[in-house]
Amino acid sequence: MAYSSEGGTERVWHKAGDADGCTGDWTCSNCSAKITELPFAPDKSRLNMLRCKDCYRTMRQSFRR
Repeated sequence: MAYSSEGGTERVWHKAGDADGCTGDWTCSNCSAKITELPFAPDKSRLNMLRCKDCYRTMRQSFRR
């Protein structure tokens, strides 16, 4: 998160192709969908925890309930 001039925080979303992005050939650990772009460089020791965009969104929503 980035800090705003008012002292709060604001979310900064990265798009595929940003300098922080990473391309590769991975598989979602939940639904086995193919993942080709990530907004971060994945940790090799945690590749079994990667989730596609849809599974990640579903997981995040379940924590909010």
